[in-house]
Amino acid sequence: MASTSVSRIVPASPDKVWNLIGGFDSLPDWLPYIPESTPLEGGRVRRLRNPEGGTITERLVAFNETERHYSYAILAAPFPVDGYVSTIRVHAVPGRDDTAEVQRSGRFNPDGATEAETVALFATIYRDGLDALHTTLAG
Repeated sequence: MASTSVSRIVPASPDKVWNLIGGFDSLPDWLPYIPESTPLEGGRVRRLRNPEGGTITERLVAFNETERHYSYAILAAPFPVDGYVSTIRVHAVPGRDDTAEVQRSGRFNPDGATEAETVALFATIYRDGLDALHTTLAG
């Protein structure tokens, strides 16, 4: 099983960041690559659409409001992996009330690509997403 993790300091309090990204259906609020998210199965599943019309379906597998994190599994997507589970977390930065650290991590089995290729793919997706979050919060 392969894995990767990316984190970034963003210019907002942990509560403000979590209020923006903590909803499982909130990706369109901060991630331009995902302009549409449709909740299914009472909000436990989301169907995402990218600007080209491609879809990704994900299931919420863990959620912790107090600790500010959730995990989800990909059910269907055009990625060369299976067994994908990802977590997004918001951490307080000691001594700072106006910043937070956001971490995105994932583990998966490469399927049709090398481990290095899949790790690079998701590291880029996570990094680009955190850059978009930073831009949203700084604006």
